[in-house]
Amino acid sequence: SITSEGSLLFLQTPAMANAADPAADQNPKDAGSRVPEPWAGADGEVAEEEDEYEDEEELDEPAAAALVREKVQSVFRRLSTDPVGIRVHDVIIRGNAKTRDELIEAEVADLLRSATTVQDLLSAAADASARLRGLDVFEAVNITLDAGPPELPGTTNVVIEVVEPAIPLSGNAGVYSKPEAKAWSVEGAVKWKNLAGYADIWDASVAYGFDQTTEVGVGVSLPRFKSIPTPLMARASLLSQDWMKFSSYKERLLGLSLGLLSTRHHDLSYNLTWRSLTDPSRLASTSIRRQLGHNLLSALKYTYKIDQRDSHIRPTKGYAFLSSSQVGGLWDNKGLKFFRQEFDVRAAVPFGFWNAALNVGVGAGVILPLARGFMNSSTPVTDRFNLGGHNSPVCSLGGISSLLGFRTRGVGPTEPRRLVPGESEDGSPAVPGRDYLGGDLAVSAFADLSFDLPLKVLRDAGIHGHAFLTAGNLAKLSEGQYKNFSLDEFRRSFRSTAGVGIILPTKLFRVEVNYCYILKQSQHDSGKTGIQFSFSSP
Repeated sequence: SITSEGSLLFLQTPAMANAADPAADQNPKDAGSRVPEPWAGADGEVAEEEDEYEDEEELDEPAAAALVREKVQSVFRRLSTDPVGIRVHDVIIRGNAKTRDELIEAEVADLLRSATTVQDLLSAAADASARLRGLDVFEAVNITLDAGPPELPGTTNVVIEVVEPAIPLSGNAGVYSKPEAKAWSVEGAVKWKNLAGYADIWDASVAYGFDQTTEVGVGVSLPRFKSIPTPLMARASLLSQDWMKFSSYKERLLGLSLGLLSTRHHDLSYNLTWRSLTDPSRLASTSIRRQLGHNLLSALKYTYKIDQRDSHIRPTKGYAFLSSSQVGGLWDNKGLKFFRQEFDVRAAVPFGFWNAALNVGVGAGVILPLARGFMNSSTPVTDRFNLGGHNSPVCSLGGISSLLGFRTRGVGPTEPRRLVPGESEDGSPAVPGRDYLGGDLAVSAFADLSFDLPLKVLRDAGIHGHAFLTAGNLAKLSEGQYKNFSLDEFRRSFRSTAGVGIILPTKLFRVEVNYCYILKQSQHDSGKTGIQFSFSSP
């Protein structure tokens, strides 16, 4: 048995009989007269055939078992030294009451038929089992190699037996942190698997944030359709976010997302979104007021991702890299055309004591307008980069990381809001506050040293400590501000935070209790030294 979800059971073919009896290669006539012998799985269990050799029937049970064990060991010795030729005659599928045969064949048939030796076939069968389990529509996958037709020596039939779930409906709920939103949210999702028999997964989700952020979405994903070899995905969503405290606007998005390409490392998607920005307070700054209203945004996004870390919650070794490129405003004539590029690099280095590991990461991003006279044009405020928030920089892999110790959107260029008459007796104007505008250029970095705590009860629960250092900065390049950009000034104005904390991993999220000390901040930044709680989804 390879895994608990997918197993391989082998019934001996004539080619395998030859492997058990090397002398058969020297006398094909004798080999051809042999009756197929029992074959053993990877766990050493023997699959007995109905017809036993007459000489084995005369032996008592212990002697017969010893004889079979010796033959199995002989087969393994032969397979470990010399390739044994074999050819797949047929692929037989069983147990798929709802899943279509052509889907399973498209996933694994070519992989199995390409094997020319028993060793290759064993490896291909393991890969095929993993592929089918990866569809997420089967409870179990069993692959059996059976003897081929007697008139075709050296062949095998591959029997794939799948177990479909009795109840295809599933659901989950949890509490999650959003990197760019205030506080956290309660989310729930329902999935209906294999409705059309193409391993299709239909889902509906609802998220409600305690900051009045609400999202409703429905979608469908297909691992492959007809002759299209890559997965397909479509999703419609309605998102409402309240950014009044930070940037004096509310955002409502009605969007359709189409997944055009999705592989292990590559992802290509097209997004069509109807976006509406409003300011109920009528106090927004000039830069925000210019972008109020509604528009239709179309965007093409490509992501390359590789993640070789051993854990997303507490990485102790490995590395990760992400590159995301987006072109927005493909069909827009209102000047919302832009190009957005992000990079994120991570590495984890173990120290060999106290389960300590150093995680380091660097993220960078830039957004540029693509309209005529683009460097004097504006970029969409909703697509700019923002720093701050309580999300752990270790867990997230998606570009610019959070900056612990600072409020969400609490770093970067700002602009005063509209002045209003005060309610004081002298009639002086009230303090208007400032809108955080985000940046066109962003750079962030972090270093995090995690280590076990001395108490065994804490180590057994996965509770550990860490010390961290985070830094980052934003700059505005659009609307002609690139002329005032100075690399030396950008480097000198980096915001930074240091601190220590305790991490409590749970099944739903990672909880951090940190003490953050602000090392450097600018005049209008919103940062505070003290205790900070962080909730981060894995």
